[in-house]
Amino acid sequence: MTNSPHSGDGGTLVVLFGPPAVGKMTVGRALEELTGMPLFHNHMTIELVVPFFEFNTLAYNRLVGHFRRRIIEEVAASDLPGMIFTFVWALDLASDNRFVRDIGDIFVEQGGRVVFAELTADQPTRIRRNAEPDRLDAKPTKRDVERSRSHLLWADENFKLNTDGALGDAFLSDPYVGIDTVALDPGQAAARIAQALALPVREPA
Repeated sequence: MTNSPHSGDGGTLVVLFGPPAVGKMTVGRALEELTGMPLFHNHMTIELVVPFFEFNTLAYNRLVGHFRRRIIEEVAASDLPGMIFTFVWALDLASDNRFVRDIGDIFVEQGGRVVFAELTADQPTRIRRNAEPDRLDAKPTKRDVERSRSHLLWADENFKLNTDGALGDAFLSDPYVGIDTVALDPGQAAARIAQALALPVREPA
């Protein structure tokens, strides 16, 4: 995807990605508070659909994909400054790469831009965070902590979930920042993201 040099009417899409329990939702909330850009964390659609269809079934995937795309389309076409979207991005899956490209193109076609913030943390830190109350409160499907932990380990084993600093040829033209969340609190991580990606920052109340 090719970005416009400055955000136009479409605003800015912040793709906030990283492996499970790295802190995407928590940092996203802090970034939302800092910038005024609404947070759309990926479990908003997951938790909506799973009471009806099991995870990763055809109907589940179709509905989650549809809801995500439609919300992103409406935000890009609105007068909002943009949005923050969190995603566990399997960088070695063509379908995930295609999805990220497609949602980015929605913003670019509206005159907006796409930026990437990657979060990293070591596995022991993420296993600990996997059971934290804020995560379980917002994500009912994670409340079976042992099952969630097993999924975290499985995802780490089977997919490339961090870039090691390079997004790959298809995304190198896009603004990018990588943040290790182990030693930073969410507010510090959000501030670094906003500065690195030239995001608008709200005046303190």
